[in-house]
Amino acid sequence: MVIDDLLTHIPLPLFVLLVGSLLSPIMGMLGEKFSFRKASEAWVLIVSVAALIGVYILYQQVQATSGVAVFSFWGQPPPLGGSFEVDSVGVFMAFSIAFLGCLVSVYSVSYMAKESRLTEFYTLVALMETGLTGVVLSGDMLTLFVFWELMSVSSYVLVSFLKGTWGPVEAGWKYLVMSASAGAFLLLSMSFIYGMTGTLSFAGIALAFKGAAFTLWPRLLFATLVIGFGVKSAIVPLHTWLPDAHPEAPSPISALLSGIVIETGLYALTRTLYLVFDPAIFQIPIAVLAALTMTLANVTAMYQNDIKRMFAYSSIAQIGYMMVGLAAGTAYGIMGLFLHIFNHSLMKGLAFLSTGSIVHETGTRDIDKLRGIGRMMPLTALALFVAVLSLGGVPTTSGFISKFVLFNSAFDVGLGWLAAIALINSALSMGYYLRVMRNLFSKPAEGVLVHESPPLMVGVTLAMAFLIIVFGLWPAPLIDFATGAGNALVQGAAHYISAVFG
Repeated sequence: MVIDDLLTHIPLPLFVLLVGSLLSPIMGMLGEKFSFRKASEAWVLIVSVAALIGVYILYQQVQATSGVAVFSFWGQPPPLGGSFEVDSVGVFMAFSIAFLGCLVSVYSVSYMAKESRLTEFYTLVALMETGLTGVVLSGDMLTLFVFWELMSVSSYVLVSFLKGTWGPVEAGWKYLVMSASAGAFLLLSMSFIYGMTGTLSFAGIALAFKGAAFTLWPRLLFATLVIGFGVKSAIVPLHTWLPDAHPEAPSPISALLSGIVIETGLYALTRTLYLVFDPAIFQIPIAVLAALTMTLANVTAMYQNDIKRMFAYSSIAQIGYMMVGLAAGTAYGIMGLFLHIFNHSLMKGLAFLSTGSIVHETGTRDIDKLRGIGRMMPLTALALFVAVLSLGGVPTTSGFISKFVLFNSAFDVGLGWLAAIALINSALSMGYYLRVMRNLFSKPAEGVLVHESPPLMVGVTLAMAFLIIVFGLWPAPLIDFATGAGNALVQGAAHYISAVFG
């Protein structure tokens, strides 16, 4: 009965992750006591799968409530107290988080096998997933901020997890300082919102700002929101932490950071901008930031010799492509944004996991020193090849589908110049992707002998590569799912407000 009562106040996948992360240290200690070495790994796998099942049950709840499910979490019912207000957007993002989290958890069993402090590692992974899920399901700014900080703190520690060398410590410190500064801007934006509306509820904010003029205070609010969420999203020029953090983190964490953490920051920015402003107001500023983000990132990526650092800059460029849909300001553009969020979680997750397998076996991230490694690790190299083709937007891959939607959405609203810049950048990115593949399949140097990575790691990467091809050839289910999310955000504001206010 107690659990049933709790589930009326908190969405099921979030409840599973909260309980799972809190019990994770206990499971690790019990495993040590009873000599079950894989206790932490087994527990996080159970929690990840249960969270994914919980997302499906939450999806059914949302459908049963005509599109918005409201959970009062603390204090008074919304809009006065904290709440979770779950619509199709939240379900889509929660699914993306849980799906990638499951894949990374399976991969980590082999990748992290030789590391110590595994209980700490898996507890932090569960806490980061909890924070991410809480952010995308929150119904007010305060609840969002609490889970935002949970996500941030756990990710700081995970970036610095391999603290035996100075690189991870420095990267984690830089990430901490920049994200904490961005958090101060988020608090400032919350104070502006509360001062102007008297509420932090998303529905109350949307109702209060409806038809409001874009005067001085809304302009300041726009700036604080872009800075606050833009750092985590790695929008240029707020991106400088990312090229250091992603290479130094363990590869499973790089996959999560690049595949879903920065996209969660972009989700939060998208959600709040649509709550407060008419899309016509922020179209040009966001379009300029999108062009700057993708161009600077792709050009810089071409000069990188560290393969993980190159993929880190590629992630920044992919955020630029997603922002094309945000700049378009239509349901079609937002559908493309969310579609690319899921596709990028697969593509970039696969790129970092495949690269992690290569680094795991070779001990180097230098692209020039990886010459011929693909011939010795053919399955891993094949998976990486599929990832880079999809990241470049090659037809028959899922990346092509979402890029097609994003670039078309810009043409539809008269932003042809932005679509042209995005197309040029997409073509430019193939230069550094193909450089990697050329090196991997070149003739290996004398005396180099490397074997394929462990079966569990190979299996995860091949499964992700298979899904990229499947969703490239049969994108209809994902498009339908993303279309529901786009419509809920752009066209469903009135229904969202009425569901919260009853």
